Amino acid sequence: MVLPAGDRPGADATQALSALWDYRVYARRWVFLLVLSLLSFSNATLWLSFAPVADMIAHHFLLSTEQINWLSRVYFVASIPSGVVAIWVLDSVGLRWATIVCAWLNFAGSVFRTLPFMVGGIQDPFAFLMGGQSLCALAQTLVVFSPAKLAALWFPEHQRATANMIGTMSNPLGILVANLLSPALVKKEEDIPLMLGIYIIPAGITCLLATACLLESVPPTPPSARAVHSTSEKFLDGLKLLLCNRAYVVLAVCFGGGIGIFSSFSALLEQVLCVRGYSNEFIGLCGALFIVFGVLGALVLSLYVDRTKLFTEAVKIGFCLTSVVCVAFALVSQLQGQTLALAAICSLLGFFGFAVAPIAMELAVECSFPVGEGAAAGLIFVLGQAEGVLIMVLLTALTVRRAEPSVSTCQDGQGPLDWRVSMLLMAGLCTLFSCFLVLFFHTPYRRLQAEASASCSIQEDMSPATVDREPHTAATP
Repeated sequence: MVLPAGDRPGADATQALSALWDYRVYARRWVFLLVLSLLSFSNATLWLSFAPVADMIAHHFLLSTEQINWLSRVYFVASIPSGVVAIWVLDSVGLRWATIVCAWLNFAGSVFRTLPFMVGGIQDPFAFLMGGQSLCALAQTLVVFSPAKLAALWFPEHQRATANMIGTMSNPLGILVANLLSPALVKKEEDIPLMLGIYIIPAGITCLLATACLLESVPPTPPSARAVHSTSEKFLDGLKLLLCNRAYVVLAVCFGGGIGIFSSFSALLEQVLCVRGYSNEFIGLCGALFIVFGVLGALVLSLYVDRTKLFTEAVKIGFCLTSVVCVAFALVSQLQGQTLALAAICSLLGFFGFAVAPIAMELAVECSFPVGEGAAAGLIFVLGQAEGVLIMVLLTALTVRRAEPSVSTCQDGQGPLDWRVSMLLMAGLCTLFSCFLVLFFHTPYRRLQAEASASCSIQEDMSPATVDREPHTAATP
């Protein structure tokens, strides 16, 4: 359609019209999401690759159990200081280079762990194992913060929550695979090099894909008004705005507490249930159900929120349901012979709890606009890791040794711990965070409002030149 010269909009209106009509999405956005998801998956497998076979690793390298635990714990410790750097990298350097650097760190860490087997005469293999895990831990913050940024820059409004869900849920899938694959690969100590080599493969493939396939941080044409009007604040200014934003602080404290509770649950599940006579196989099944149903719940809720935009309602209801199930776990986990009930509770805990994660990240971006997505999502994750360390220390400090009952399957060589007070505290904290969120979190959807205002402004700019001429019919022969 060509308008007559007298009916054409002015320069400003033409630019606005172009901005309105040139919103486009590109098929390669799915390639970017695939690379990011594979990277998150690979990083999670490297994180927990040692934990399921800790006894064999410790015996082979003559390490203590505490040293083996530090191979996983380093992720929590490193993520707190490196998380601040990752926020700056994402919002200042760009998503493409952040992903490529992350992929190389992840790949380098996976290779570094194998050096005790590739180079003879190494006196301190633990230093190489810890060095490799530390490199992977530095990569973790970059990849965990990226889904919200990718969804905002590459995906249209009706796909953002789903894209965020896919990128976020790749991490627990990697945890699930590590818990299943490591014991399957390592039947004896001689199989340890095979396990380490297998985990290099996805890290190497992801590194190759990131380097070869990611050509730009942002698409040539934005997918939404939010992407075209990217007004992210400078790094320090953005952090100040976040800390002064009451709604964001409430969400960060509550959701960060939820991250800490779920991290503690995952790490302590075996120790809690073995006291009551549950086998390692059943405990592994509970962990698998926790993750599988969590991914399913995240998929269902993300699709729903993409259609309805009910971010706040979804997060609040999800938190409340998670608290109810957490209380049920605290009570039933102290009973014997409740396999069906525990399996169902772990499934529901994952279904409600994991479902909230990608939606809460999107809500953090909505309530903190125009702060960058990397800062909004990253600060919550850093706070969650810090709260996770505190909660885990508190839960373990409240346990007491007791005479070992005949039903215990714990194999740590010491008397089992009494977790009743700790589990009740965990349920209480979950309930407290949920009540605090429901009562004190209220926010407008600032990003959606900005997109709507941008569209209205464009239409208003067009109106003087287009209202009185019926352009669609005037140009028709």
